[in-house]
This record gives sequence, C-alpha cells and structure tokens, in this order.
Amino acid sequence: MEKIIETKHLTKTYQMGAVVVHALRGIDLSIAGGEFVAIMGSSGSGKSTLMNLIGCLDQPTSGDYFLDGKNVNVLNKNEYADIRNQKIGFVFQGFNLLPRTSALENVELPLFYDRTKRFENQKQAAIGALEQVGLGDRVDHEPSQLSGGQQQRVAIARALVSHPSIILADEPTGNLDTKTSIDIMSLFQELNDRGITIILVTHEKDISQYAKRIVTMRDGLIREDNPVENRRNAKEDVVNFNGVEEEED
Repeated sequence: MEKIIETKHLTKTYQMGAVVVHALRGIDLSIAGGEFVAIMGSSGSGKSTLMNLIGCLDQPTSGDYFLDGKNVNVLNKNEYADIRNQKIGFVFQGFNLLPRTSALENVELPLFYDRTKRFENQKQAAIGALEQVGLGDRVDHEPSQLSGGQQQRVAIARALVSHPSIILADEPTGNLDTKTSIDIMSLFQELNDRGITIILVTHEKDISQYAKRIVTMRDGLIREDNPVENRRNAKEDVVNFNGVEEEED
C-alpha cells in the first residue's frame, strides 16, 4: 500500500504568555491508503494537535508533512483550503451541525466551497451521502429532530459528500452512549472496507479496538505504534448488544 500520509520530525510549539508549550516534539508517522488508525493518549498528549496538522487546520512549527507525496508545508492558503475540501473529511465530537437547517442542507455545505465544479447536482450528491449512512429518509429533518447517533451520521455524511480519500474523526463517540458508539464504529468500519482511510482520535480503549492500528502518544511523542490484535467487529457487537438488551427486558 502506498503512503498517503507521512510526517517527518513534526513539531508544534505554542507561546502562552511567557510559557512555551511543546505540543509535538518530533513526530515521524506514516499511514498507508486504506488503513484505519486510532490515535490514543491522555489530555495534553498532543493527539488533537497532530490531528489538526494532518487535517491542514494548522501548520507545524518545524518538520515536514507529505500528503499524497506533496509537501503540504509549501502550499499557499488556497491550496491548503482545496486539500481540506477535496481530500479530507472531518467528523467532530460535537457534530458541528447548523441548527434550524435540514440534514440535506448541512451535508451540502462543503460543496459550496468546492472550486473544482465536480458536482453538477449538489443536492443529489448530498442525498447520496445521506443514503450511504442510512439516513435517506431523514433528509428534511433538522438536528433537533434527530437522535445523537443520527446527528453524528449526518456529520459523517457531510464528511463523505466531497468524496475524500481520508476521514479524520476527533472523539466521534465522545457524546454518545455505548450502543450508539458501537453503531457509529460499525459505520466507520464499513467505510474503511470500501477503501477510505480513517484516522480516529479517541481516549477510549474499547473504541480503539475497532481500528486496525493504534498509535499511542504521550508528552508530544509517539510512544507506541502497534497493529490491533483480536480486532473487534462492530456489526457483531451491535447484534450482541441488542441481544443482551432483549434478555434484560
């Protein structure tokens, strides 16, 4: 598999008053196309900072970041924005949906910033993305009319609508109950099986077991990088969870 992401000696420092915070202290990381990687670590470990750099939401203090073989550091603002829009889909813990706006309109939003004119029918593209995540019958519903799990599925559809090769998910199950979390991980596994590279930031060990590889960070450095042994199958876990609930009822 070809490397889709490669970082070399990536550092990030922040000046907070008189204090210099070393968020990343030299990250060397390679991720091949089609991988499903969980990045783990406690608060302050640097995992969200690394995610922001990989997602082109921020720039490193030093070091190099290559995306599809291109050095991202030398791109201008427009090229940076194009990469975010065309290659990367984002999913966040808080869903980040516009209230009083339909699921369809929320999903359409990234297409308004697409300068490639790839999508002749933006509405149809958005409907297709919602159908991919099992919400083809909820296109006109606003976030307040949807459950937490459904809202996160709308957010995933929004990430999918521009046909990205990478999805970055930052604590996507953080606001969800156990059953809904497993359901969302089932969707991620399904998307990964279709060839989409998924990078997931989580502090939940059980959620990381649905990935294929776990990168553990501490103090701005990668401390461990291992394949997942006995990887969990979310689809099976959903069925088992439902079975346990029925027995309890």
